[in-house]
Amino acid sequence: MGQVVVVGSANVDLFAGVAAIPAPGETVLATSRETRAGGKGLNQAVAAARAGARTAFVAAVGHDEGAELLLDEAAGAGVDTGLVRRAEGPSGSAWIMVQADGENAIVVDGGANATLTDLTEAELAAVGGADVVVAQLETPLAAVQQAAGSARDGGAAFVLNAAPAAALPQELLRLVDVLVVNEHEARHLSGEADPATAVGVLRELVGAVVVTLGAEGALLADGAGTRRVPGVPATVVDTTGAGDAFTGTLAATLATGADLDAAARRAVVAGALAVETAGAVPSIPTADQIATRLRQGAGR
Repeated sequence: MGQVVVVGSANVDLFAGVAAIPAPGETVLATSRETRAGGKGLNQAVAAARAGARTAFVAAVGHDEGAELLLDEAAGAGVDTGLVRRAEGPSGSAWIMVQADGENAIVVDGGANATLTDLTEAELAAVGGADVVVAQLETPLAAVQQAAGSARDGGAAFVLNAAPAAALPQELLRLVDVLVVNEHEARHLSGEADPATAVGVLRELVGAVVVTLGAEGALLADGAGTRRVPGVPATVVDTTGAGDAFTGTLAATLATGADLDAAARRAVVAGALAVETAGAVPSIPTADQIATRLRQGAGR
């Protein structure tokens, strides 16, 4: 069992079910409402733990009721929350509209996540001692860069999920072993609309690139070239958190010593399973669920 450390965000997700996501200036009535734990960092930590990795979470939450929800959800999934800080003010929040076909629109308020501007000695030690370190872009870039440097110094693989899309400095990209992006993020970073072209451009900047393609699977590029991992049939209920299920599972599988292709096949299955259940954390599959779908021939 490998060790994964996730450095990232934790948000209280406020879901509203809608018939259709409103256009600018339009008002729609919600068909349902629910509050759940989320945030890209927490989702990915839960995904890594459920996929079988020993997982620690470096994050910041507030001194509020939402913080207890976040900590309880992570700990309940087997994530070590001993390095989660308490910050002044509220925990991070996200307002998520999910329409009937599963598509969503999300607005995030960073809250306590914005205080994760630098890592402590204990946090850096945890990062440096991991097999795989994962970060995203919902927390300040300075701490992400620190995590990347500590991972490199400790011999850990650094996986960056460059979401939400943002410009990234060259000094950070040079430390990235695996860059995980969706088609929109790949286009933003590369300037290329075609994912097959974008993955090649991004491969020149980092060790390896994974571009997630939703139902179409994923594109991989590394020193061995570019190839596609096929998608897995799924009945879409809610796409929220599917990318995080993919990234966390990818990291957990890499932490076992598996190669990128094997990790991506398992991650594609995890992402497909995630869209079949509403919510982010509730939809993240376990190792057994992933193994069952793989045995049924998914991802080949």
